[in-house]
Amino acid sequence: MPKKTTSIPVNTMTDEFGGDIAIEKTTIDDLHLIQEAEQSHRHDRHSFFLLERGTVHIDIDFQTYKLEASSVIYLHPDQVHRTRIVDHATVSSWAINNENLNPDYLNLLESLTPAKPLVLTNETFSLISEAVSLALKFSERKADKLYHSLLKDSTNALIALVISLYTAEATSTDKLSRFDTITKAFRELLERSYTRVKRPAEYAQRLNISTSYLNECVKNTTGHSVSHHIQQRVVLEAKRLLYYSDKSVKEISAELGYDDYPYFSRLFTKVTGMTALAFRTKNRD
Repeated sequence: MPKKTTSIPVNTMTDEFGGDIAIEKTTIDDLHLIQEAEQSHRHDRHSFFLLERGTVHIDIDFQTYKLEASSVIYLHPDQVHRTRIVDHATVSSWAINNENLNPDYLNLLESLTPAKPLVLTNETFSLISEAVSLALKFSERKADKLYHSLLKDSTNALIALVISLYTAEATSTDKLSRFDTITKAFRELLERSYTRVKRPAEYAQRLNISTSYLNECVKNTTGHSVSHHIQQRVVLEAKRLLYYSDKSVKEISAELGYDDYPYFSRLFTKVTGMTALAFRTKNRD
């Protein structure tokens, strides 16, 4: 059973670096060498991992992913994860906070979440590896007058490379239909507002469209209604808190914006097929 906490742990990726940007390359032959990563946690930064050698199994929001060389993955600060298996892995990682991240990249990263691992071609892997090596060299030049600018710019360049890989697999922004554009705007608004705004009509009002048109756009694009997405986002956060903290169901209900605790309990059961306490017991066993 995971160690109980009052909230989901947040690991700081910058302690060793003394700043808001972190970059390193690590070789890990034994998972026990990275005990922090074995425990479920969030990061305090947008983080990226390039697996150069070996295999890594990682749980991200109750989904298990297998990363094999050569692949890259992006993790949003909201995502809870833990490393399960490491087999002779060499990993380059870089992390950055919102203040140092290019604002345009921040919007793109929000739209990518959740992101799955990407397997890289030899050419792309070589390009990113070279960019990582350059950024690592910059990170060692702390005496340079423009040290922070060098580190910030090189890290943002790495992030731009990764974003371009993810977006290349998705529909090009200039080809987005009206339905796609509205659905994207709804998802971004939902991520910012799900603890406060629960009704589809409120989202439609904030997007300056009718509720029926919002539903039409979202259902056409995703196959699910606006209500479905609201409920799924709330329940995902509830699952995180049930598994990774020892807060009571009533406390979690209040944290997610439900004063009516019985209603929240019924909603969780409806969406997951089990009560909140049953979910906690099942996943902690």
